[in-house]
Amino acid sequence: MTTPGTGPAALQTGPDDAGLICAYLFDGPDGGGAARAVDAAEAAQWLAGEKTPAAFLWLHFNLNHTQAERWMLRHAGLSDTFYETLKDGTHSTRIERDEDALIAVVNDVHFDFGFEPSDIATLWASVGPQLVVTARTQPLRTVDALRTAVRNGQSPRSSVALLEQLMRTQADGLVDIVRGVTTRIDGVEDELLSGRLDHKRARLGVLRRLLVRLQRLLAPEPASLFRLLQHPPAWMAEDDVQELRGATEEFSVVLRDMQGLQERIKLLQEEIAASVNEDNGRSLFVLTVVTVLALPINILAGLFGMNVGGIPLADHPHGFWIVVTIVLVFTVVAAWLALRRKDG
Repeated sequence: MTTPGTGPAALQTGPDDAGLICAYLFDGPDGGGAARAVDAAEAAQWLAGEKTPAAFLWLHFNLNHTQAERWMLRHAGLSDTFYETLKDGTHSTRIERDEDALIAVVNDVHFDFGFEPSDIATLWASVGPQLVVTARTQPLRTVDALRTAVRNGQSPRSSVALLEQLMRTQADGLVDIVRGVTTRIDGVEDELLSGRLDHKRARLGVLRRLLVRLQRLLAPEPASLFRLLQHPPAWMAEDDVQELRGATEEFSVVLRDMQGLQERIKLLQEEIAASVNEDNGRSLFVLTVVTVLALPINILAGLFGMNVGGIPLADHPHGFWIVVTIVLVFTVVAAWLALRRKDG
């Protein structure tokens, strides 16, 4: 019996000399749908040889490796548009048709995602009838989940089905992110209701920036997909087109959820700001009342402390108590005026 992770479709854990992180050869429906892990030499040999019509190859590269792009130029036969996309600096998620191939730019979160806006990176993909090439610079959670699924025997029937499975895996990951953000917002809301302000404004700001960046990077995807689905390549099966349409709808739902979370965070931030302003107003009022109450005694102390001749009550036997009474009367009147203004 084959132990999971040790069979022919076992997951490759690191890049080889060509920067190839993993490679799988799929036999397609005619070959039973099996997937076999191959190395860079076997992949190059398969690409140069005669291919079974239903079979296709998936290559996943680490672009930080100096040989990765050279290997693709030498063996993969990809279009110039794909290499231009790698360097154009535009990271908005999209899938575009390039003659008979599909060029995809997919944004995903890092493998060790920590709910920070910087934990987002890009995956580039070229999808043809018999070759799928994906490349990244940072370890990404969605691709790792897809590799695990393929290792466990979930082999797609076609290259487009592999892209669709990648998108659905990404949508599932985004749903997990939305749930995680919702849990954090619920905690902040509970603390706000209990009166513990702490540092919730900063925490909410980080979550809002994360959602804004995710939505900004992912929002173009449904529109570009719909344009593609209107005029798909001739080699795409109708089932694949329908599956891509379904994946687009899942993304639209996730994006709407993100928009709702942004509005909820905005309302919480406004509530916290109003609470802070109210606390500041109360503190300022207390400070004002204290200042007003101390004003009579400060004025009289300054006058009687000038040490000049003619100070009243200086020789009176009850002068001190007379001055104290005057100060108390003025203090009570000032307190009454201040408190009456607050009540009004």
